[in-house]
Amino acid sequence: QAQLVESGGGLVQAGDSLRLSCTASGLTFSSFVAMGWFRRNPGKEREFVAAISLTSGNTYYADSVKGRFTISRDGANDTEYLHMGSLKPEDTAVYYCAATTWLAGLPFRSGSAYKYWGQGTQVTVSS
Repeated sequence: QAQLVESGGGLVQAGDSLRLSCTASGLTFSSFVAMGWFRRNPGKEREFVAAISLTSGNTYYADSVKGRFTISRDGANDTEYLHMGSLKPEDTAVYYCAATTWLAGLPFRSGSAYKYWGQGTQVTVSS
């Protein structure tokens, strides 16, 4: 059973940058076909942020973060990153790393496509 652990969250000011990391235990990244980042604010539904296909390298972004966030992975260290730039107060949320070994035909943007989830890391952007 794979376990994902996020790190790198914190309190920053609007316009700042932050990098989130996600590491896996139990399974190596070579077992995954896709990894993604989602976020949730209290009282709101989980929101897709970014995803990467580990077979093609293609990346996918929510319109709200496109051009500001970049998802990447370091295969040598089995770490996935979410580089967040030009942060806005509306980016404040708990960010979750997700991964799956099989998409089952579901789109990368769907949370249902991912089997493994981290416990989340809080990102707070002050204005």
